[in-house]
Amino acid sequence: MKKTFNFSPNFSKKNRPKSFIKFVIIHYTGMQSEIASVNRLKNKKSKVSCHYLISRKGKVIQMVPENKIAWHAGKSKWRSYKNLNRNSIGIELVNKGHVYGYESFSKAQIQSLVVLCKELIKKYNISASNFLGHSDIAPLRKLDPGEKFPWKKLSKYKIGVWYKNKDYKVKDLKKEELRNLFFKNTHIIGYRYFQILKRSNQDSKVIRVFQQRYLPKKVNGKIDKKTLEISAFLANKLA
Repeated sequence: MKKTFNFSPNFSKKNRPKSFIKFVIIHYTGMQSEIASVNRLKNKKSKVSCHYLISRKGKVIQMVPENKIAWHAGKSKWRSYKNLNRNSIGIELVNKGHVYGYESFSKAQIQSLVVLCKELIKKYNISASNFLGHSDIAPLRKLDPGEKFPWKKLSKYKIGVWYKNKDYKVKDLKKEELRNLFFKNTHIIGYRYFQILKRSNQDSKVIRVFQQRYLPKKVNGKIDKKTLEISAFLANKLA
C-alpha cells in the first residue's frame, strides 16, 4: 500500500528481531487536529511515537521503522507480556478522542487500516487475538480506541476477535460470583490490572474497557448477564 514518511525521533535505537513482533496495538490520537498529533509524535520532549498514523482521509504515514521499538504503549500488560512496546506495532488513528469530541472513525481510515493490518498479518504471522486496543493493555489509564472503533467489522478480516451472536448461556449467579467469574474469564482472555477474587474500586474501569470493545452500546462499568456471557464465550474460545 502507498505510505508517506514523516519520521519521529522517539524510538529505541537498537534493532529488534522480527520474531519479537507479536501484537498490533490500535490507538486514537486524542488531539484536536492531525497537525497537532504529528507534532506531538515528533516532539522529543513528549517521548511518544507510533509506527504508523492514519489520517481521517485514509493517508498512511510511517513515523518509526517496524524494526525499531516505538514508544506508544507505555506501562501495559497482556497475558504474560509487560510493557508491550517491545513486542508490538503501534498504529494511531486521527480522532479527537473522548476529551476533545470523540468522532466515528472514517470509512477511509478503516479501509486503510484493514490493508495495513493485512500486510502486518502476512509479514509477522500475527494472530487475530493479538490485535488489541490501547485500553485493553492499559485499562486503568486509557480509553482508546473506544466504543466507536469497529472491532466487530474488523474481526471479519481476522483483525481482533469477536463473539457469536447466539447467547453463551451462564446460570444466574449471586453478585459476588458474577464478579469473580467475569474477572476469571477476562484473565483467561488476557486482561490484567485486577485480582480475580479481590474486589477493587478500579474494577469498573476494566469492565468499561471490556464493554467498549464487545458491548459498545452499553458501557456502564457494571457486570450484567450479557457482559458475563460474552466474557465466557471469549474465554472458552481463547483458553
